Amino acid sequence: MPLNNERPVSTSSGEDQGSDVESSSERCDSMTSTSDLDCSRESFTSDCSSKHCTPSSSPPKTITLDEVMDSARDLVNLSFAHEIIVNHKFHLEPDSPPQNSLWKMVRENVHKAFWDILESELNDDPPEYGQAIRLLEEIREILLSFLNPGANRMRTQIMEVLDMDLIRQQADNDAVDIQGLASYIITTMGKMCAPVRDEEIKKLRDRSDNIATMFREIFRVMDLMKADMVNFTIDNLRPVLQKQSVEYEREKFQRILEKTPGALDHTTAWIKSSLDELLSATIPTQQTNGQGKGQRAMPGPFQVLNVAFLHILTWDYDKSPLPETLMTDETRLREIQWQLQRCQAVNEVLLIVYSTIGGPIQGLSSLSDRLKRMTSVLLDGMHSPHFKMEEALEGVSAQICCELNKSLTERNYPTLTPALQATLTGQICSITQKDNPIRTLVEDRVQQYFMALICDPKPQAKLEQVPAGLTAIKPELALMGSKFISMVNYNKTVYGPFYADIIRKLMFSSSPPATNPPQDTAQDSVTTS
Repeated sequence: MPLNNERPVSTSSGEDQGSDVESSSERCDSMTSTSDLDCSRESFTSDCSSKHCTPSSSPPKTITLDEVMDSARDLVNLSFAHEIIVNHKFHLEPDSPPQNSLWKMVRENVHKAFWDILESELNDDPPEYGQAIRLLEEIREILLSFLNPGANRMRTQIMEVLDMDLIRQQADNDAVDIQGLASYIITTMGKMCAPVRDEEIKKLRDRSDNIATMFREIFRVMDLMKADMVNFTIDNLRPVLQKQSVEYEREKFQRILEKTPGALDHTTAWIKSSLDELLSATIPTQQTNGQGKGQRAMPGPFQVLNVAFLHILTWDYDKSPLPETLMTDETRLREIQWQLQRCQAVNEVLLIVYSTIGGPIQGLSSLSDRLKRMTSVLLDGMHSPHFKMEEALEGVSAQICCELNKSLTERNYPTLTPALQATLTGQICSITQKDNPIRTLVEDRVQQYFMALICDPKPQAKLEQVPAGLTAIKPELALMGSKFISMVNYNKTVYGPFYADIIRKLMFSSSPPATNPPQDTAQDSVTTS
């Protein structure tokens, strides 16, 4: 039956996170600290941390199609539960194809043909009730699905009125009161629907169309009611999931890992790249006995993981898949990355403007706000592959010059000379070059800001403490920082045991990480980083 079996699609916002920023890492270790290295070795290699908790690695095995499908279902359940937990605005809506799309045209034509056939059958002499009876049976099942387990009286009434055997007997004798059954169905829907659907029920009661059109509208409103029921269930389920979110998500991911042993390959590569980067940046330590070559100081496991999370802000999604442990947050991470790129570009433009023009525009907060808003609007969508950055920056430069000349004239300053405008335009357009000094400066300081948040045990206090040169985008940085740190801390809490096992194996052995993560000391050492 059209309309009834369509899948609802989710609409969500990345603004809400279920994890509190205050539950962040307990410390950020120094890469060259001897005590850090000793502590790392003790927690990552001691018998008490993993001897009785980490099973031996399973031998390679062939994965069956059933196991792949089971893993896919687990991943869908994990993603769905995670979205409910971290996004308080998450809800479902009936599927709606894009306007003027081929999908929408085909669906509308198929549905129209279906309802036209139903209308033709009911207008025959004698009427053909076969399709109408199947619709009534489907409506009955939908109404029953809306009932609570204890609604026995309503359930009995629905079964009596929509008795399919009786209706078939009436159809054989051309005695079916279709209009009366439709009226009962609408009345019953009015008793079950949410208050927001009262207006839709009223419209159904007031309709005087033919019975086929009436059935079509009944199914449309039922689709809305099904979405309402699902969203009501989600709202009731959210507090329960939030209380058990860490255990639930970790258990689901462990099931996926058991069925697909390579489910941590990208995560391992992600952490290994951070470890290699830190090792290449360390200075070899001197031997105390004067013999042999110096050895590089081993970075702490906390630092390895913090650097890995910092890399997510500049992740190239086209070149490398996101680590498996971050897939449930991919949409939110992409949004933060896009917002951060635009904020950085806006800040770079403003730095160039104020360093080039100087005194005549210093201290004018209203002008700074106008330039910031204007630049941000013109650079909206810069993450799109079809966005022409150089052309956009030329437009930004032209608008900025106009705004500056207007402000200078109002305060009796001379306007910008053509040469100065050309210089300003050239400097603004040059931020597309990766080695541009202003761009490098801003990107480095943004990285410093986020690293300070990741490492600090109480990052909330540092959200407003932006490095010099980033004051223009401080509100935006604080908002993005809060969202990002919330995701990072929650992710560490859920996947800390898996990270601990990976880091331990990478740092202190040549064997691959075990399928099952350790659950004791190693877990604590990462989740409290």
